[in-house]
Amino acid sequence: MTTTAILNPPTPHPQQAMTQRILVVEDEVALASGIRDALTHAGFEVEVAHDGTAAFETFQKSHFDLIVLDLMLPGKSGLEILKELRGLRHEVRVVVLTALSDESDVVRGFEMGADDYMAKPFSPRELVARVHAQFRRKEIDAAPPPMLSLPGGISVDLARLEVHRDGKVVPLTPREGDILEYLVRHRERVVTREDLLLDVWHYKNPNVETRTVDIHIVGLRRKVEADAARPALIQTVRGKGYRWYA
Repeated sequence: MTTTAILNPPTPHPQQAMTQRILVVEDEVALASGIRDALTHAGFEVEVAHDGTAAFETFQKSHFDLIVLDLMLPGKSGLEILKELRGLRHEVRVVVLTALSDESDVVRGFEMGADDYMAKPFSPRELVARVHAQFRRKEIDAAPPPMLSLPGGISVDLARLEVHRDGKVVPLTPREGDILEYLVRHRERVVTREDLLLDVWHYKNPNVETRTVDIHIVGLRRKVEADAARPALIQTVRGKGYRWYA
């Protein structure tokens, strides 16, 4: 495969937060390095993997907000990685890179869960712009309303971290607010304890013995459920995790 050079990295985005992490999966070493430099220059934290098997292992060990994924890879192919990611119900954004001219491969990528597509060679400025667009779209698509109206006359002000019930104001801790917002954002699916440890607690390895998730869920139910003993909003899905019903 011909190496594609990336020149003149784009200017950093003035509002880019360093907490957004990107995994670049590309077997061309020079191209991967160029992509990493462009994204790092734009303010992202970037890791690189040069084959599909290593990429999937890296993804499982750490938290990433977006993947830049080549389709033609040694080990697991990009399409195989996409299929496994979506099979695990990971909602990480994926921008696919490919030199393939057959549009059927691009269509298959979208069908397996790719969020965007770029053909090689490409402009580093366009790549960074598309990455920024994915993060903006994620925020718009998933953002919960600032005020939640719940059964039993309960309302939650997510901006102020306040629960209003029975004429009183009950404060939420920042962690409880993060958990509640995460559950609402992902209300269309079951949220596992591993999801919460990765995306809310930001554990690098979610496969640890801890009851912190369960303890926080119990505390949150006491504040937002009309009857915490019979939770209707934050329901337990046995053997899987939790789901928001509202």
